[in-house]
Amino acid sequence: MTSVIDGLKPEIVWKHFETLTKIPRPSKHEDKILKYLREFARERNLNIREDETGNIVILRPGSGKGKNASTIIIQSHVDMVCEKNRDSNHDFMNDPLKLYIDDGWLKAEGTTLGADNGIGVAAAMALLDLPADTSLPPLECLFTVDEETGLTGAFALNGEILKGRTMLNLDTEDWGEICIGCAGGGDSNINLPIEEMSAPSDYLSFELSVEGLRGGHSGVDIHEERGNAVVFISSIINNVLNNSKSHLVSIKGGDKHNAIPREAFATLYIHPESVSDAQNSVSFRARGLKKEFGSVEPNMNVKFTGSDELPEKCLSKQSQTNLVGLLRTLPHGVLKYSHDVEGLVETSNNLASVQISENKVTIVCSTRSSISEALESQRERIKIMSRAFDATVEQEEAYPGWAPNINSPILETTTKIYTDLLGKDPHIC
Repeated sequence: MTSVIDGLKPEIVWKHFETLTKIPRPSKHEDKILKYLREFARERNLNIREDETGNIVILRPGSGKGKNASTIIIQSHVDMVCEKNRDSNHDFMNDPLKLYIDDGWLKAEGTTLGADNGIGVAAAMALLDLPADTSLPPLECLFTVDEETGLTGAFALNGEILKGRTMLNLDTEDWGEICIGCAGGGDSNINLPIEEMSAPSDYLSFELSVEGLRGGHSGVDIHEERGNAVVFISSIINNVLNNSKSHLVSIKGGDKHNAIPREAFATLYIHPESVSDAQNSVSFRARGLKKEFGSVEPNMNVKFTGSDELPEKCLSKQSQTNLVGLLRTLPHGVLKYSHDVEGLVETSNNLASVQISENKVTIVCSTRSSISEALESQRERIKIMSRAFDATVEQEEAYPGWAPNINSPILETTTKIYTDLLGKDPHIC
């Protein structure tokens, strides 16, 4: 039976990755993948250590010339970001992913692929699966849980299950790069109270959508300045409200705190005499966004269509002014590059999601920085912006960053091996 991964190299890595795509593994629901890893270890007579959080370490003794070498920890996380298109019926709790190849890239139909960090897990499994006479140091392959929704496994890791002192983290996505630092981060949960009023009976209902954006991981892809559907739709709504007799009914966009929103939707009421003005306002902003982002977002699709649904309520004028004003004010994207490491995103913010429910709007921002002071400075700015529009902000303690060390002996060894094997220097980032 043929497989979409046939011919991909190295075969052992892709074989394990394909298996992982068949095992549901949402954050906080990793039972199935953890059970599989235990069975994988037992079948190979490899010892396991576990902690109460669910983190697993699979041990492989040193072999060949590496038998007496120092232990190396290989770390990856088993959960994945679970995002899907609006028209997808995929059930992340039960369904396997459907894989296909598009222009040389392996993708999943209508959903995220889970290569973050499935490819790291697959690489670790491939090392554990190598022949017994392969020259390898003693390995402790650490598989952590719930990375995507709060680094739960890493924060709660019981250090007693690890004996090695050198660790290689496999949670990176760009080939040819060696990462020597990582930003810390913290979320801001913004709650904006809203008031509703009776919807005008003589207005027409319209659905506005922004779809087809690339999305991506806010910690990996933010430097590419990809489009953000929440940012886009709020700019369009702002133009409609300013140039037509209209009311905002609802808005929803984004889902995960660490995913750049690729879809957003809104419902508006438009006065019959202002339909043409509203349509022109949407078209004007859509053209502007296409000019600005068309090369990086070729599949962007903005729709503005009439609807038979007639909600009884819409936002009051002050509430919609506060909401749209706040969304247009909150930052998104790279806020500062490092002065010390060329091309390194030092500080960034992801305007991750917006949703209306029970007399309030909830907006989530995810801020990252490799400098703790800069991180807290940006989170303080978000508080100030939010309070200016009568919103409250909840911020839990941020997780720390990992400062780069360009003089690391591990980096020196890794760089030499990479260059010897591939004949070119890696990109140190």
